Amino acid sequence: MTTSTNPRLTQVFRFLHARYADGVAELAYAFDDGEPMVERIRFPHAPALPVERKAAFDAALKLLHLVAGVSYYKAGVPPKIELADGPLDDATADLLDALYLHGLAEFAYRNGLDLRGRISFPRGAASQSEARALGLPHRTLVPIGGGKDSLVAVEAIKSAGGEATAVWVGGSALIAACAERTGLPTLNLQRELAPALFELNQRGAWNGHIPVTAVNSAILVVAAILYGFDSIAFANERSASAATLEYDGQQVNHQWSKGYAFEQLLGEWLHTHVAADLDYCSLLRPYSELAITRAFARLTPYFDAFSSCNRNFRILGPKPADRWCGQCPKCHFVFLALAPFLPKPRLLTIFGRNLLDDESQAAGFDALLEYQDHKPFECVGEGAEARAAMYALSQRPEWQEDALVARFRDEILPQLDVAQLALEPWLEPSAEHRVPARLQAALKAIA
Repeated sequence: MTTSTNPRLTQVFRFLHARYADGVAELAYAFDDGEPMVERIRFPHAPALPVERKAAFDAALKLLHLVAGVSYYKAGVPPKIELADGPLDDATADLLDALYLHGLAEFAYRNGLDLRGRISFPRGAASQSEARALGLPHRTLVPIGGGKDSLVAVEAIKSAGGEATAVWVGGSALIAACAERTGLPTLNLQRELAPALFELNQRGAWNGHIPVTAVNSAILVVAAILYGFDSIAFANERSASAATLEYDGQQVNHQWSKGYAFEQLLGEWLHTHVAADLDYCSLLRPYSELAITRAFARLTPYFDAFSSCNRNFRILGPKPADRWCGQCPKCHFVFLALAPFLPKPRLLTIFGRNLLDDESQAAGFDALLEYQDHKPFECVGEGAEARAAMYALSQRPEWQEDALVARFRDEILPQLDVAQLALEPWLEPSAEHRVPARLQAALKAIA
């Protein structure tokens, strides 16, 4: 590939090598016969790797190489994938095929592409023998995102007496402040994308959403083996499994790598390929967003520190408005989901404004309700959850006269079946989860 080549014209995406030394993983990729694109992941204060974990670490590093490649593959989506170290066994190829197809479904939809039949990781290697247990220390990595969900998970694990470390990837000051507020030990990992990726963007690369939770999951698998943790407990709720929309016969889910299907695929792959005693799960999987916001409403020490807003993700200003843009789907949904469970003045103090008394926000809330629009391409709850929350507010005197609540009552509610708008069913946990026995006591703290 010459420096002037449009990446959309490339024919082959190549996985070159994955190396690790002195706390730095180096992941290399290339299009056609072009120069390597090298990404680096930094693991601070990395201990020496015990010899008995070497095979597991190598398998985890290979997984990270394969998963992180999605950031680069999408720049050109060429028809062929090549692996320098040979084909994969069927289980690994199945995991990668599913991740790239479904994890890039939103990217494909927005760019008018169809990746079905195009993504095929080389397969044919013999199936691996079952991974053995490594005797990993009984402690949990809990990814922190700065929002309410991960903080509910942290407090649940703390209440059950579990040993845990708050971990995050990247340099967000807001996440660092939330991690500090938890009182847990912290681990901050760094991901440095290959500079060549930005050059590709200037030459016309395809661009769009990638399954970043999958990439972070693979980074944490390497960290778990390196530092010694036997579980990785995300805070992905059950509504993450619900598709954003269906297009041309394919489910398109913005949150696919936060959903239960990916959790099952990766969790089972780790048991067979990395370590029998390394568990990957979401602690909040049994719960709806509304059940989680109800649990978060009890965690008052975090009210002045958290933010789920992706547009205004900072913590430098002294006012709530510095943490919440008030315009994006995340702001809309968190405001609406918390409203049934917090006193109204407390909620307005958190956000610094009343989003439901602003007529200019009508279209944003309509999308959450799936009224004349599909659910936003964001990490928000299901349309039925949003409708249940809005209905609950429409029945409460303190909210009834706010512009968008009144609009819901007068315009939208007459078109709905009131019997399907009850809040209470959303507060009941599901039995579907992969939380290991040693962490199940934490589930009781969330209900």
